[in-house]
Amino acid sequence: MGNNRVISLVSEKENALRKALSGKNRFIIAYSGGVDSALLAAIAQEVLGERARLILLDSPLLPRRQLLEARERASALGIPLTIVPFPILDDPGFRQNRRDRCYRCKKLACRILRDAARDFGTDTVADGVQTSDLDEFRPGLRACEEEGVIHPYVECGISKKDIREIARSRGLPFWNSPSSACLASRIPYGEEITPGKVRTIETGEDLIHSFGLTQVRLRSHGDLARIEVLPDEFSRVLRNREEIAAGLRSAGYRYITLDIEGFRSGSLD
Repeated sequence: MGNNRVISLVSEKENALRKALSGKNRFIIAYSGGVDSALLAAIAQEVLGERARLILLDSPLLPRRQLLEARERASALGIPLTIVPFPILDDPGFRQNRRDRCYRCKKLACRILRDAARDFGTDTVADGVQTSDLDEFRPGLRACEEEGVIHPYVECGISKKDIREIARSRGLPFWNSPSSACLASRIPYGEEITPGKVRTIETGEDLIHSFGLTQVRLRSHGDLARIEVLPDEFSRVLRNREEIAAGLRSAGYRYITLDIEGFRSGSLD
């Protein structure tokens, strides 16, 4: 497909999104700082102005690095951001870490977001779910449907690739930022999620990230740490393996492994 055709399709999809948003009265956006919700926020601000508001739910499962990035992106876009505490680890059912973990978390999150929406004078909550998400294991989507959360990207047939292309065409510096997931996704189902485990995982990932890696997951299997990074960054891990191993051992891991299959989203699903 020629470049002009690609540009035309990107423009058509952005225009479709603008039209869909212009038909809304007012709503809040479930914002994480990722490319999906950040692009939605940028376009919603242009279309709706103060009739759209960003809400970020801050839980212990959100890496502090990601929280800082989300705040910086909202600030760079000139969009006010409201941060609401989300103490998900207070829920015993979530801590049990069953396969419905994501559904349970999203259900509680949606209710908090709906409360925030009512305070804003609306009952509409929008998120950054896009068509590519529909092909993945996303139990939280059922909770969104039950709670009436709308998916503007899905309404307009916009995929992850489309989002990146639209963001790039607008000159947004985060257009190709790697996807992220909450820290609970590093713990196998059936193993209790505790604040201590979450802090250990975050500390370990921060250490590995400090060596300039772009995509990192530290999967925690008891006293074994399984590191997932992009295959073309294996050498960077190995060059710094002694410092990484020492840091992870001091965090409590006995065995430190590098997964030779590389980074895989949802590898514990």
